[in-house]
Amino acid sequence: MGGLQVSEGALARAGRRVCRGAAPGLLCLALTSCSGGVLDPAGPVGEGDATILIDATAIMLAIVIPTILLAFWMAWRYRASNTKAEYLPYWSYSGRIEAVVWSIPILTIMFIGGVIWIGSYKLDPFKPLSDKVPPLEVQVVSLDWKWLFIYPDQGIASVNQLVMPAGTPVRFSITSASVFNAFFVPRLGSMIYAMPGMVSQLHLQADEPGQLWGISAQFSGDGFSDMQFEVKSVPAADFTGWAKNARDSGPVLDKAAYEALLHQTQRVPPSTYRAVDSGLFQDVATQKIPPGPGPQPGGPEHAGREVSPDGSTGGKD
Repeated sequence: MGGLQVSEGALARAGRRVCRGAAPGLLCLALTSCSGGVLDPAGPVGEGDATILIDATAIMLAIVIPTILLAFWMAWRYRASNTKAEYLPYWSYSGRIEAVVWSIPILTIMFIGGVIWIGSYKLDPFKPLSDKVPPLEVQVVSLDWKWLFIYPDQGIASVNQLVMPAGTPVRFSITSASVFNAFFVPRLGSMIYAMPGMVSQLHLQADEPGQLWGISAQFSGDGFSDMQFEVKSVPAADFTGWAKNARDSGPVLDKAAYEALLHQTQRVPPSTYRAVDSGLFQDVATQKIPPGPGPQPGGPEHAGREVSPDGSTGGKD
């Protein structure tokens, strides 16, 4: 029968190894879809991202599944105990076989390219989500290792807490006061970089009230693993109430308070500011205010300390 013969025992062992290897991957996929990840979208952009991921996976499986099935069929067909299998190692060029072999990957690339091209246009981060509903303006500054959210229309700011009205588009203007970071709310979609000296735009929306979470998806030093923030999607009336409460208490985010925020700190609890200096975000984005030091060899000077709303730092056991 030739070199393609395999024993039944070897085939069985290979099948068991494949099953054991595939089980963790399938389990992770199932958990991801149920645990508030990208396959559990909470807004139109997240739904678009999930659709692209699922469609691209389905297209690629059109090659992967037949290839796997054919590999198992070949192993079973030409097993050592099958004396009826005919092995013909000598064959000539076939234009039909070449056409099939090349057409399948070409079609796959065309389909995936089409899905990505259409999705990239529909999910352009600079593209507004609605022409009828004015968006909420939020200015985002990534610091070491925390997130600052400024609400210019409400005149307030928050640290490590993003509150947004459900069903209302939000336009984010994103920059960095230190090194590169990546702003990402998995269930809302469209990860985008926060870069020093420039402003990125992003439009997102949460369809229903709920508790979400956001992260930095770009490694940026010792405090990277704790650089997360709360995302609260609330009814419009609750958002108005939250903004009013923030204006009634807390310190002012002036340049002195901002300089305190520039210190490298980890595990910073959420807090709010009742007022913000006008033009602060623009000064940060244009680097009129000097950027933070960035990750330092040997760890940050203030690592493990928390910043209180008035900008002071305190030790943490």
